[in-house]
Amino acid sequence: MNFSFAVIFCLLAFTFSSCVSTKIFNDLEARYAVVKVERNSFEKSRDSLQQSWDRLNSDLGEVQTYLLRSRDSIESVLNEIKDWEKKYTLLKENSEDKIQTSIAENNKLLKEIALRKTELQSRSERVDQLEKMIQSQKRALDELKNRLSDALLNFQGKGLSVEQRNGKVYVSMENKLLFKSGQWDIEPQGKKAINELAYVLEENPDISILIEGHTDNIPFSAKGQLESNWDLSTKRATAVVKILLENDQILPENLTAAGRSEYMPIAPNSSSEGRASNRRIEVVLSPSLDKITSLLESK
Repeated sequence: MNFSFAVIFCLLAFTFSSCVSTKIFNDLEARYAVVKVERNSFEKSRDSLQQSWDRLNSDLGEVQTYLLRSRDSIESVLNEIKDWEKKYTLLKENSEDKIQTSIAENNKLLKEIALRKTELQSRSERVDQLEKMIQSQKRALDELKNRLSDALLNFQGKGLSVEQRNGKVYVSMENKLLFKSGQWDIEPQGKKAINELAYVLEENPDISILIEGHTDNIPFSAKGQLESNWDLSTKRATAVVKILLENDQILPENLTAAGRSEYMPIAPNSSSEGRASNRRIEVVLSPSLDKITSLLESK
């Protein structure tokens, strides 16, 4: 471009050197100087603009790179957020399910606890009732024993005794009060004792009455209806039952007769005194257990 301007200038100078005045030439030369200055300024501005453009391009590249990285980072963060949202939703659903399951289990447990409390309360009430029944029966037995002792006082010391043990009352009558040897017919004195016993028993219809016949270990040798001490002990127990049933206030279903023969002695059979003690009738009086059994079996 510099060469072109020079050529143009030379041509103009040559052309006009002969036909233009020095003033015009100087004017043109001045204008050329101005154009040259403007051209230099333009070139500097152009270079400056080029540098600025290059810097802008460089900065733009960096910005684009940053934007790309930022976009990737943002997408990564968004994906992580989506993953966490899914995990949160799943966790929430699972938690709600677990909470509902836990609530259902807790409600079931509470119902079971309430049921157990009800059962425990019911059992506690039954235990209280049972204790009251037992205490009531104990008082009744104490009173029965005292009543029998008073009623049979005239026969005590004559082969009759009244005692209380193991929750029962025992009235023991030796055979010398009731029977002759080898016999089962009751003597008048013995019948009086049994009648006094019956008067007390008629006031206690809830008492179970067991009459046991006992012998010593001497074999029964008489001829007739009986063959052994088993027969004799049973006959004697049955004879006492018959006397008791003469009192129509005594319920037959409360009576039981049993022969024990020689197998439940209370004294050694090695002496006459021991054998005499073993030959006896025992009336065992027990409170009825029907109410207690019914209470224990109830739910």
